[in-house]
Formats: sequence, structure tokens, C-alpha cells
Amino acid sequence: MRPLSLALALLAALPTAAQLPPPVSPVADGAVPEKLAGGFAFTEGPAPDAAGNVYFTDQPNDRIHKWSADGKLTTFMEPCGRSNGLCFDAAGTLWACADAQNELWKIDVATKKVTVVVKDHAGKLLNGPNDIWVRPDGGAYFTDPLYKRPYWKRGPQEQPQAVYFLSKEGTLSKADADVKQPNGIIGTPDGKTLYVADFGVNKTHAYDIAADGTLKNRRVFANQASDGMTVDDAGNVYFTTRGVQVYDKAGKKIAQIDTPDGGCTNVCFGGADMRTLFITTGKSLYAVKMKTKGAARQ
Repeated sequence: MRPLSLALALLAALPTAAQLPPPVSPVADGAVPEKLAGGFAFTEGPAPDAAGNVYFTDQPNDRIHKWSADGKLTTFMEPCGRSNGLCFDAAGTLWACADAQNELWKIDVATKKVTVVVKDHAGKLLNGPNDIWVRPDGGAYFTDPLYKRPYWKRGPQEQPQAVYFLSKEGTLSKADADVKQPNGIIGTPDGKTLYVADFGVNKTHAYDIAADGTLKNRRVFANQASDGMTVDDAGNVYFTTRGVQVYDKAGKKIAQIDTPDGGCTNVCFGGADMRTLFITTGKSLYAVKMKTKGAARQ
């Protein structure tokens, strides 16, 4: 056991909070968000393919757009089932939260052929799949909050809001039914950790992912919710609300990225080197250069 005087001396030598170095921002030095395109109705769901092309939705206009790695904007699909959140799997298939009929789709990018993989749960209509993450083995987690759409022609809500898991074999189950209004969702590239934002309690939870798809050890990761999220190769997690908030893997906020539009809806890494952060803000698409690189299958 150390003498008390030595212990006190060691404590005195430790740096205080004021003396600790500031968090290192993952944004490239001097970089600010650049507006790439505008004039949309409501942009959402950006997702990169293996080449770094970024696909994103304009839900009210029922379109999926593509921003190519060489900086060209095209319309990929119209109509697109009023798609919201998007995610590519390891095989290059585009998954889409098709909000028009409350379905989950898989889209063959080459042929644009659509396969409806989820249309209900236990015979009851989903509320409206919102955001999705496909894990390395092909299983998918998606959020199903209720946001009433003016184009819906449906009856009342048929089941509670929840987080779902669709196994690679096609079995659908509720991964977490104890949520109020789940929205943004993202997993780590090793398939071991899942983050789910819940606007109903204004928190984002982290879970351990079991091989069978069940979620374990739910804990609060951050005391804020998020519309869309992504992760980088350093383990940082990116939130979208008023601008983009960046948290390190311990849940400490390390950066704030503001856009002229204010509110942000979703975010992903893209570009040929995967070192550009793409931000949807409703009316526009922005990009900012980063020090970090996007993690695989954001």
C-alpha cells in the first residue's frame, strides 16, 4: 500500500479536465460542408455502394438518386415505393424501406428488379419501415416507427412500434419491442454492436448482437436520438439532428458539423476513397472531407 503522501502527490500530478487536450475532430483540417445539389422535396437514406457511389432518396417525389464517385447526379429509380432508408449488403444488393405500402424491399441495382422481402408481421401491417442496417452475414435490422403519410390509404395502426430482425433465411422477429419511436439504426462492421436511436425517449441505445439475431445488454450510448446514423473506421458514430454530431465509441461527443440548412436527416461516407461524408438535409445534399474513412456496409 502506498503512503498517503505519495498517493496524494500522484493525484495532484494528474491532469484536470481543463488541462486535457480537446477531442480530435474527424473532419479534415479546414474542411466545411459543400452543397452538391439542391431543390429536392425531402432527401433521406444515403448509402454507398462498393465503388463509393452514394444513393439517396427524395421521398415525396418518389425517387432514388445516385451521386456518382466522379461527381454526377442521376435519377436511379422512379417510382421507388416512396423509399426512405437505404443500405447495401455485401453482395451489392440495395435494401430499401419502401414506405408507400409499408414494405421492405431488395433492389437488384443492375436490373432494378424489386423483391418484396417483408410486407407484414404476424399478418399485421407494419407501421412504415424507416431505416435499415444489413449485418455482414446478410441478416437485416430495421426500425418501424409510425409517421403518418399523406399518401397512405390505410386504416389505424395495427401493431406497436419496434425494431425488427430479418434473418438471412427470411425469418422476421422483433429484436426490441421496448421502444417508443425508433428511427436511426447502424451497426459496426464486425457485426457485434448495434446502435438504435429512439426519439420517444430522446436516447440512443447500444446492443450486443448475438449470432441468432437477438440483441443483448441494451445500454444508453448517448442522451440524444438521431434521424440517420453512420460509423467510421475509428469507431465514431455520427448522428443527424441540427447538424451532425460525432460521438467516439465511448459515447463522448467529439465534433459538431453544421450545414447552412440547419436540420440534417441522414449521413454516410462515400467517394472513391470513402473519406467524404455525405449529408442529406431535406432540400439538399452536402459533402465534407474527413480524416477518417467510412466503415464497411454503413
